[in-house]
Amino acid sequence: MPTSTVFITLVALCLVSFLVGRQRSRIVATAAGGMQSLHSLPKHYGYMTALWAGLPAMLVLIFWVALEGSAIRGLIVAEFPAEIRALSENEIGLYYNQIVSFAVSGGDASMLEPTQVAAADFYNELLVSSGKLKLLLVVVVAVLGGALTVLRIRPVLRARNSVESTFTWILFGCSSIAVLTTLGIVLSVLFEALRFFQTIPVQEFLFGLKWSPQMAIRLDQVGASGSFGFVPLLVGTLLISAVAMLIAVPVGLMSAIYLSEYSTRRFRAVTKPVLEILAGVPTVVYGFFAALTVAPFIRNLGESLGLTVASESALAAGLVMGIMIIPFVMSLSDDIINAVPDSMREASLGMGATMSETIRKVLLPAALPGIVGGILLAVSRAIGETMIVVMAAGLSAKLTANPLEAVTTITVQIVTLLVGDQEFDSPKTLAAFALGLVLFFVTLLLNIIALYVVRRYREQYE
Repeated sequence: MPTSTVFITLVALCLVSFLVGRQRSRIVATAAGGMQSLHSLPKHYGYMTALWAGLPAMLVLIFWVALEGSAIRGLIVAEFPAEIRALSENEIGLYYNQIVSFAVSGGDASMLEPTQVAAADFYNELLVSSGKLKLLLVVVVAVLGGALTVLRIRPVLRARNSVESTFTWILFGCSSIAVLTTLGIVLSVLFEALRFFQTIPVQEFLFGLKWSPQMAIRLDQVGASGSFGFVPLLVGTLLISAVAMLIAVPVGLMSAIYLSEYSTRRFRAVTKPVLEILAGVPTVVYGFFAALTVAPFIRNLGESLGLTVASESALAAGLVMGIMIIPFVMSLSDDIINAVPDSMREASLGMGATMSETIRKVLLPAALPGIVGGILLAVSRAIGETMIVVMAAGLSAKLTANPLEAVTTITVQIVTLLVGDQEFDSPKTLAAFALGLVLFFVTLLLNIIALYVVRRYREQYE
């Protein structure tokens, strides 16, 4: 029995429990002298019944799914011949994976040993039995939980309080999962980065001027020096981000000012959603646009002016990245400008100021903290972009401030280092975690600065 079918069955039982609990509360209220005798509304008794029917059964389903694979594997491995069980753990795992693959997708039985074919049949039998037991157990737990809750319904039962406290704990659990997930990501990156720094000194990584993470496999190998200087990657990241911000900030801010103060409601209702559609375009599409249209145009234009422009340049990647970030800056700035109280606009216009003077001397200063915070968040978005840089700026780690040359960024190198089968014992692979750790702190710092600016100057105009 597939887990999805069991889950749908559980949802149906919860719905039935809700209806039964609600109807039971009405019957109890009628017997007690009317609906006024109930502590809570009938729907709250229905919610409480559904929760006590669904939550225990959901926990049972989660634990069953978590333990099902290892239990089936243990039963099947126990039936292996003695010579197979005497193999190493990796060899047993490979033998078992062949059985599972044949049992799930089928194939030519002649390619397997007779014991593996028999084990595949046994695997399917265990899977079917496990599905039936899983469905039976979930249904029994749900029915028992709902029935016991229905029997507890009384006029004095504080169903609303119970439902609210239960949802409070559910929300707390969800927020804890989010926090623990973030903590797990940070710690996993940190531990691997510390392994990297045990091989490569921190000062060499942070202040080195050459990036060439190719490590020599043999002592006599040439051209694999293993230089892990972080500076060229940081310079390339900041260069492309700066070009993107030079495009996104003026255009996005001007668009926000026009839509907020000058355009009609009908024009704004049509234009703003159209501009925000750009934010939903996949970055790989922007990468194709940069590689096939923008980069050749910039190269041809530069050659006509007597300039040397690389086929993949920071300028091309930055221009397209700026176009991608325009909706982000525009939407944030528009919301922030519209949040300025109308009384400030009316007071300025009432004093005889023109619309442009009101915008320059009243609205923008009032909205400046939020606009700055939005710009810093947009910078974080630009720093974390990968696909556009891969397709338009190249993979060359050069220490240059010339936007007409090919450069690379931190995120691109992380992807490059982790592509393919890698051994997580070499500095080359572990360097990706060190780059990820530094990138995490850079974006975290930008977010902290944005929050500080917003909170520091917000009350000045409230």
